[in-house]
Amino acid sequence: MQIRPGWQQIALIAAVSAVLPTGRARAANGAYAVDAADIGDPGACKIESWLSAATNTDFSAVANPSCVVDPFKPVELSMLSNRARSDGDWSNTLQPKAKMNIAPTGVGKLGYSIYAGGSFDALTGANLTAFAVIPATYRLSETTRLNFNGGWLWDRSADRHFLTWGIGFDWKFTDTLQWTIEAFGQAGRSDIPSVVQPRFQTGVRWRPDDIFSVDLIYGRNITGENANWITLGTTIRFPVPGAKPDHHRTGHL
Repeated sequence: MQIRPGWQQIALIAAVSAVLPTGRARAANGAYAVDAADIGDPGACKIESWLSAATNTDFSAVANPSCVVDPFKPVELSMLSNRARSDGDWSNTLQPKAKMNIAPTGVGKLGYSIYAGGSFDALTGANLTAFAVIPATYRLSETTRLNFNGGWLWDRSADRHFLTWGIGFDWKFTDTLQWTIEAFGQAGRSDIPSVVQPRFQTGVRWRPDDIFSVDLIYGRNITGENANWITLGTTIRFPVPGAKPDHHRTGHL
């Protein structure tokens, strides 16, 4: 039997987003940029948060609460908030997103989903970007998988359109540790060469149980600024009572 979320879970997204600072951010699998195709069970919620610091003094503090609702098919709704510093200027950004799985994943099977959203300035209300992405996942085994992303991004401030791409590999090499490596970017016209150059991240996730995990990630050029980044992230999950653990179904393994 499916468990539909009540207003308490939906309100969790709005309440947390309202009190946390916000700016520009990537939106995908927690602090990682390349998303997997899976989503959680209806009623499941989580709060992802991370701090990122770059060698050029850029900084980002992100909180991303989300819940899975089931109006006609399970949909993951999230509201990412980011307080960021870029070139010495601070920004506050909100980024709502909706994600729906189309074909479930499995070992030796390609699954895919679709998500779409946008971002806007939390202070002025100005619409900054719109995007749509198709994440696909191919599981090589119960502990390894490949993730592929392809999509579209509209930078409204520059009025330019980009094709976005990403490829990532996840390996759960112990019961509690997972390694991820990914490359991603966007193709199009830009006056800043690093904006359309490939971006890279690799990190280790420690997940001692089904509720909590910690990520330590090294990144290069992750926002198109041609700098090195260190990210520390956490995820707190609120699974549906009685549902199976999501190690092999949602987020990273």
